[in-house]
Amino acid sequence: MRAVLLKSETPGARRYIRAVSTDARALLNLLSLDNCELSLVLTGDSPIRKLNRAFRGTDRSTDVLSFPQLDNCAAARPEYAAAHHETEPAALGDVVISVDTALRQAERLDVTPESRLRALLIHGVLHLLGYDHEKSRADARRMFARERELAAALADDKGSTRMSSVAPLLKTSEPP
Repeated sequence: MRAVLLKSETPGARRYIRAVSTDARALLNLLSLDNCELSLVLTGDSPIRKLNRAFRGTDRSTDVLSFPQLDNCAAARPEYAAAHHETEPAALGDVVISVDTALRQAERLDVTPESRLRALLIHGVLHLLGYDHEKSRADARRMFARERELAAALADDKGSTRMSSVAPLLKTSEPP
């Protein structure tokens, strides 16, 4: 059971709720995270700056923050849930995205806001799964390659039959 809990804290984010929610569900499906719950918050620069200061010691806004809830990523996998008779979804964690920053980045990168929000969602979820681009160049390359792979799969078909042919390939890649 995939659950996506989405909260919009800024009026400008409301128009993107459906797209982000759809992308989040599709992303969890691609990653075979069938027994997990993902919490998403679409917010503005001021609230994300406060979070960044409180949790990372950096007093500036940022585009995305992730707060993992699982110590063991395997707990989100369906086979783990079945073997441990889990009926409730595992709380994967929280991803907080600044829509203000995402919109500025989308304009600068000449992409749609939905595309930029999708990229930030993927980035945040990969952090929840243990990826960390700040540890080493090799880790950064691995994370960014995985981001491109997932973004292509999500953008490619947005949930139709072609995506199902990509999903088995993506499921074989394990997080670190």
